Amino acid sequence: MTDKEYDALVKEISPKSPVLKDCLNAFWIGGLICLLGQILQNWYLSMGTQKPNAAVGASMTLVALSALLTGLSVYDDIAKVAGAGTLVPITGFANAVSAPAIEFKTEGFVLGVAAKMFTIAGPVIVYGVGASVLYGFIYWIGTLLRV
Repeated sequence: MTDKEYDALVKEISPKSPVLKDCLNAFWIGGLICLLGQILQNWYLSMGTQKPNAAVGASMTLVALSALLTGLSVYDDIAKVAGAGTLVPITGFANAVSAPAIEFKTEGFVLGVAAKMFTIAGPVIVYGVGASVLYGFIYWIGTLLRV
């Protein structure tokens, strides 16, 4: 079987993906998550919290809710419908940290939870920190050259 024949066979057998439906689900569920974040921020502001602290409080609440829903196996059900709509907001990051921790808890706290917690989110953290250091260095060099 040639590569072209194999590709044609795979295309014929593979189920058609409902791209428009998937995009709409990601959009409206991701939007609901963002709306919840805005509602939380407004609530914190109404309680007398300053705006930067209200934003942090809303983010922390979304992370805690995401971790709780992950532990209760609800977040996975939402993600099956929403797809990237649950991955893009901060809730997706919280899910990426808490899901492996829950999965490997039977292996103990050190070799299970602690060692496996950042298997998914670890590269994001490493490359995010690395990119920010590189950007900071370039910015610093730029300020030196403006003198």
